[in-house]
Amino acid sequence: MRISYSAFDTYQNCSLKYKFQNIDHIKTPKSKEAVFGSTVHETMKFIHTPGILSPTLDQAMEHFSNSWNPAVFDSADEERAAFSQGVRIIQDYYQKNNPANFNIVDLESRFQIEIGTADNKHIISGIIDRIDKTDDGYEIIDYKTTKKMPSQEKVNNDLQLSVYLQAFLSRYPKEIENIDKLKVSLYYLKHGVKLSATRTVEQLKKSEQLFLDVIKLIEEGRFEPNITPLCDWCGYQNICPMWRHKFKELRKIDTEEVDSAINEYVELKSAISITKDRLAEIQEKILQYMDQEGVERVFGSQGIIARSLRKTYKYDEKKIREILEPLDKWESILKVDGIALKQILGILPFEAKTEIEKAKVVDKETKTLAVKKK
Repeated sequence: MRISYSAFDTYQNCSLKYKFQNIDHIKTPKSKEAVFGSTVHETMKFIHTPGILSPTLDQAMEHFSNSWNPAVFDSADEERAAFSQGVRIIQDYYQKNNPANFNIVDLESRFQIEIGTADNKHIISGIIDRIDKTDDGYEIIDYKTTKKMPSQEKVNNDLQLSVYLQAFLSRYPKEIENIDKLKVSLYYLKHGVKLSATRTVEQLKKSEQLFLDVIKLIEEGRFEPNITPLCDWCGYQNICPMWRHKFKELRKIDTEEVDSAINEYVELKSAISITKDRLAEIQEKILQYMDQEGVERVFGSQGIIARSLRKTYKYDEKKIREILEPLDKWESILKVDGIALKQILGILPFEAKTEIEKAKVVDKETKTLAVKKK
């Protein structure tokens, strides 16, 4: 099987989208974000293409302008804002980097690496934006035009960079002896920040196993829809079961009654939200008055409001453990805190997140409604 990192990442985010894109080969128009990213990437390639003289800032600007496609944007204002952002990215890049100072080994380097066993081989393919020769080794750089910049810890465990390093080592196998001098970097162009890390041989082995795990799921036909913030930019909404109702007009089904219920539900949820905000404001005023007057109860024509103090406690884990372990009761009070676990998932290594996902079991099922206002 052949798979790219991009396809792997798509499967991780939504396996049904992977099926639409890579198995059913259903084409969708490129999003404006993707077009913007491609244009900036192409300009970065132009800036660093080896020559007698490196392109000046004005030449880079001209290249960006000539490559610009205004047709993908919804309005003139949106197009102007995006173009201005691209200009700022290039200006900022030249302020922080002199293209002549880099020793470029390759740009947009295509690769194919084999993983798996002799009787069950698979191929990972992709494109590395840039490879530099540094004073003591090499640096692999991938450009990002996303708005959000991750933590250093995420970069330390970024799977894409591990794959790119594996591809580099397949080209220069002797460099594995100097793996600690091989730098992998994500350059966040909208922020003008480059985050770098290194990898160990063990990390590379784990990244290969993650690909093999996903390939196994694909071969088993495991394709489930997954709702994420990325859905808003997905071109497959009209055929996705999670968005079926949004495109009800295409199926010419009478949904007048349920449409009325949906709109009323949204309005009521909004009213509840407004009421909660107002209650919080009024409560603060009453609490301030109580503090000012030194009272714990206030009286109105509609009723009495009393203030009470609720305390929550936490326990010294070490002391509690010392007490309960001799009684063989320590294990009985341990439980996984789902909220705390969710908070640290974002900074865990990818393989750890995958193993945690495998460890999930259904405890109970309840159906709730969440509202997202237009």
